[in-house]
Amino acid sequence: MWTAERLAARLADSSADGIARSVARLVSTGDVEVGTRLPTVRALARCLRVSPTTVSEAWRSLSHAGVVETSGRRGTTVRGRPQPAAATRFSKLHHNGPPPALDLSTGTPDPELLPDLGPAMHKLSRHAAASSYFDAPVLPELEEVLRADWPFRPAALTMVDGAMDAIDRVFEVVLRFGDRVLVENPTFPPILDLLEERGITVLGLPLDAEGVRPDALAEAVAGSPPAALVIQPRAQNPSGHTMSDQRAMRLASILGVAKDLVIIEDDHGAPLSTSPPVSLGSYLPEQTVHVRGFSKSHGPDLRLAALGGVDAIVEKVLRRRLLGPAWSSRLLQALLLHLLTDPASVAEVAHASGIYAQRRGLLTEALASRGVRVAGGDGINLWIEVRDETAALVALAVNQITAAPGSPFLSAPLAADHIRVTCAGVQGDIDRLAGHIAAAALPAGSPYRAN
Repeated sequence: MWTAERLAARLADSSADGIARSVARLVSTGDVEVGTRLPTVRALARCLRVSPTTVSEAWRSLSHAGVVETSGRRGTTVRGRPQPAAATRFSKLHHNGPPPALDLSTGTPDPELLPDLGPAMHKLSRHAAASSYFDAPVLPELEEVLRADWPFRPAALTMVDGAMDAIDRVFEVVLRFGDRVLVENPTFPPILDLLEERGITVLGLPLDAEGVRPDALAEAVAGSPPAALVIQPRAQNPSGHTMSDQRAMRLASILGVAKDLVIIEDDHGAPLSTSPPVSLGSYLPEQTVHVRGFSKSHGPDLRLAALGGVDAIVEKVLRRRLLGPAWSSRLLQALLLHLLTDPASVAEVAHASGIYAQRRGLLTEALASRGVRVAGGDGINLWIEVRDETAALVALAVNQITAAPGSPFLSAPLAADHIRVTCAGVQGDIDRLAGHIAAAALPAGSPYRAN
C-alpha cells in the first residue's frame, strides 16, 4: 500500500513537475502497480510540506498523460503507461491527394543525383554476406573507414538500419517513461513522435543562426537536468542551420556540468553537407552518441546509418538487437563500403552536394529578392516564414505545388508560421517558383508579391 508517507519518501523533488515525473517513473518501473490508489492530495501535500495546489497540479499532469485517473470518491488511481499515440506529426508532412505538378513536401533527395549502384553491386563478393550468426555486426573494413572520418574518437561503433532506427534504439536504452528530453525547436517530426510515444516530456530549445541558444540550454539544465538532448549538428532539418565550432564549445561547457545527460546527435545528411563536421562529442565524448546517416546521400533504400560514441550505450543497443535483427545486412554494408571508397562514387556524391547547394542558393536568392525570409544555409530544405501556414499551403496548392506544413516540426509555438520546402529537385524556372512561394508567404498587398 502506498501511503502518503511512503510515497513522499520516494519523491526527491517536491515541485509539481518533480512529483509528476517521479510518480511516472515509479509506475514505469512497476514499483507502483496499475490499479494502485494514490494518497489524497491533502495527505501527500502535508507530508511534503507543500500546498495542496502543488500536488493537484502534479496529479493533473499525470492525468493528462494518461498515467492516473481521478474519479470522485474513488480518489486517484494508477492507469499505467498510456497507449502509444499515432505518429500524427510525421503523417501530416506528406501530400495524400492527387499528385501535384511539383511536390516540395518530401524531404527526400533527387533520385537523379544518387550515385550509380551498378558498379558497386557488380563488384560485390559472395564472401561479403554473413556466413554465421556470430560474425561481427560491422564489416571491419567499413568500421575502419567510418572511424577515420568520425568527428571524435568513438568508444564503440556499429551499423543500424537508418538514422531514425539509430535514434529510436538509443531512446530505447537511454530513456524511461516520464523523463524529460531537450530538442531543437523546430526539429524533425519523427523525433517528437518517438519521444511522445514513449511518454517523454519534450522541452523545445530555440535556435539562432549558430544552433541551439546557450542561454536557453543553460536555463533548461539548471536544477534537475533532463535525461537527454537531441540535436542535429549541421544541415538541421528543417531550418538548415549548422552549429558553429564556437557554439559547440559554448554548449559543451554548459552540458559538461550535467554529467548524466546523454547527447544524441543526428548527422542525417553528412556526406552531402557543405558544412564541415562539428560535434559536441569533440568536447564531451563520454556523454555523446553520434548518428551518421547515408540515406540522403546514397539512397533512401540503402537503409544504413552508423552509430558511435559512449561504449555503454552502443553495447546496450547491440545486445538488444541480438534479440531481433542482430545485425544490418553485411551485403549492404559492403555496398556502402564501396560507395565510400570508390573514387567515382565519391565524386558523384560530391557533385550532388554541389548541385543541391546551387539549387538552394538560387531559390534562396530569388525569394530574398521578393522579401521572403529563409533560414539556414545547408541541406536540401528551406524553412520559410509565412504569414499563415494554412493559407500559404492552400495558395501553393492552387498552383499545383505542395510543401510541408511547419507546425509538425514544433514542440512549442514560434513567433511566426513557417512551411518547409524541399529544394533538392528544384529545376527549371526558379524565378517563377519563387514568385508563387512569395505570393503564398507574404501578406496581401506586399510590393514583393508580384512575380
